[in-house]
Amino acid sequence: MFTYDTVAEAVNGLKQRGYNIDFNLEAEGVACSETPLSLKPGDFEITEFYRFEGDSDPADEAIVYAIESRKGEKGLLVTGFGISAEGLGEEMIEKLRVKR
Repeated sequence: MFTYDTVAEAVNGLKQRGYNIDFNLEAEGVACSETPLSLKPGDFEITEFYRFEGDSDPADEAIVYAIESRKGEKGLLVTGFGISAEGLGEEMIEKLRVKR
């Protein structure tokens, strides 16, 4: 795994490595608003993740997920810590659980 100091560095580094689709979180998966690509939890794997803790501002806390679909499409999902499970399906909550 690579090491990044900021969310911006992680996003830029992953994009340089081919993770070019910007995913948004949905109740039952992730989707790209610029393309018709929508993935359910069983359709993708989280290949890397980077957790950032805001030293002085809790608003800087985020997790950057590197996602790869079963078909090889690569993209990113950036979420805040403690994303609300409200509105998310159980399978999606489990998929995003950070395992160390």
